[in-house]
Amino acid sequence: MPTKRPANAAAQSSKRVSMPALSRVTTQFSKSQKIFAQGDPADTVSLIKTGTVKITVINKAGKEAVIAILEAGDFVGEACISNGTPKRMSTAAAMEPATLQVIQKKEMMRALHEDKEFADQFIAYMLKRNLRVESDLVDQLFNSTEKRLARSLLLLAQYGKEGQPDTVITTISQETLAEMVGTTRSRINFFMNKFRKLGFIHYNGGMQIHSSLLNVVLHD
Repeated sequence: MPTKRPANAAAQSSKRVSMPALSRVTTQFSKSQKIFAQGDPADTVSLIKTGTVKITVINKAGKEAVIAILEAGDFVGEACISNGTPKRMSTAAAMEPATLQVIQKKEMMRALHEDKEFADQFIAYMLKRNLRVESDLVDQLFNSTEKRLARSLLLLAQYGKEGQPDTVITTISQETLAEMVGTTRSRINFFMNKFRKLGFIHYNGGMQIHSSLLNVVLHD
């Protein structure tokens, strides 16, 4: 039987940032609850301890797009440490019950200035995040909908990261996948059915992603 990865397993990965002793408040969020909204004051940074967080942006026409899915060990709202970012540029919401450690901007800045090891780890973490954003942009520009969906599913399942990939990923709606991939729900439904028939994915207490899905990404 496939097993789901413990909620805090990602935070235990060696790639995560070791937090120094600093003032923080542990806050619980229920499924779909907003952590902050686009346009809110950017005055805190949060570290995800358990659960999954969805980051979205809305344009002036009201169209929403998912730009990131974050997990335990990831930071949320870290853009606030930039002096030129007084307001949130995106919305963060819990995709499932989540626990976050909320750190005031001033406290985060103090830790970065006083703790060199923490600052070095945080910079390395942000560089990796930026590389992921660049890869996502290239994916959107040059790959087909089918490849973009396959890549998104593999990333959600942790393929290509340190340690073993997740056997079963957190439940995610086809609407959210459509927002991540940049297409319609009907197209997502078409390719998800195709992946299931080909044995790339199957449902058994959650969505199980098989490594054979890599064939879709690698195929020209």
